[in-house]
Amino acid sequence: MAKIAVLPGDGIGKEIVPEAQKVLDVVSKKYGLEFEYQEGLIGGAAIDATGEALPEATVELCRESDAVILGAVGGPKWDTLPVAQRPEAAALLPLRKKLGLYANIRPAFLFPALVNASSLKSEVVKGTDLVVIRELTGGIYFGEKKREDIPGGQKALDALVYTTDEIKRILRLGFETARQRRGKLTSVDKANVLESSRLWRETAIEMAKEYQDVEVEHMYVDNCAMQLIRWPGQFDVIVTENMFGDILTDEASMLTGSIGMLASASIGGEVALYEPAHGSAPDIAGQGKANPLATILSAGMMLQYSFNLPEALEQIKAAISRVLEAGYRTPDIMEEGCQLVDTGTMGDLVCRYLSEEKV
Repeated sequence: MAKIAVLPGDGIGKEIVPEAQKVLDVVSKKYGLEFEYQEGLIGGAAIDATGEALPEATVELCRESDAVILGAVGGPKWDTLPVAQRPEAAALLPLRKKLGLYANIRPAFLFPALVNASSLKSEVVKGTDLVVIRELTGGIYFGEKKREDIPGGQKALDALVYTTDEIKRILRLGFETARQRRGKLTSVDKANVLESSRLWRETAIEMAKEYQDVEVEHMYVDNCAMQLIRWPGQFDVIVTENMFGDILTDEASMLTGSIGMLASASIGGEVALYEPAHGSAPDIAGQGKANPLATILSAGMMLQYSFNLPEALEQIKAAISRVLEAGYRTPDIMEEGCQLVDTGTMGDLVCRYLSEEKV
């Protein structure tokens, strides 16, 4: 029996995570698996219940599980707390650090039926199929932070720090992923300005000698941001540091039609964490408007990475594709001529089509 830690969190997290569980239950029957779900508190819900955004009991639950599914954290209710105590800073970042999850994998794949859902022209986004690999436990998010008073106001410091070993391990994942896909790796930095990026690029150039079968290019982050919009089809695997990856993955979500379509896996430790790339969306929470597909796809990534069932992920993608081809849409991807459905109905539809997929 596989033990899955379930952390719904806040906002729409409580609506989308159960849809992923429904899909996992269909998969478990098809493949003869058995999942045991145990729920934990995180984010604002944990603050309300325990006074902490990341209770130690939740960390222990995750460590004792085979995989973790997370919904989303945060919301206006907790925005008045000191920054270090807010759900985003006090829950997500420490959990990744405690579990040793140094790599975030975010595929940006455009389902053909959603080619017109993107805000970009269909001829630009058609055929988009890329992966962004983001370093997750180093960089400016985890560097020294401080303020001090100076004449006329204050001075703030956020330190961006990387070691050679931290850079090597994320680059190696990038190279290995490119080798398994179409053989192209884009290493993104800002080496014309930042010393940390110069170390990053030097390390990437040296490591490329080990991967003669992978085409490697180096790209400044500002150019990469532009190129993602100009011609996303040029990318296969993008690897980059923490903050750059945070920004580029949200940009890449628009290539897929909605951030509600972007799944992610955070790996590196003994237990991996799977979560959609979007936030808690408090403005639509409780209304059945949330798109559960990113969370369902994240559960599919769990089947691939934690349970070595890449074929199950492909079946989930095929089922989603059929649902979208049939014209069913949640509000974020709604188009003229399509049928609007709520969160639960979208999950049910995926389950129905998935049941028909042959193992």
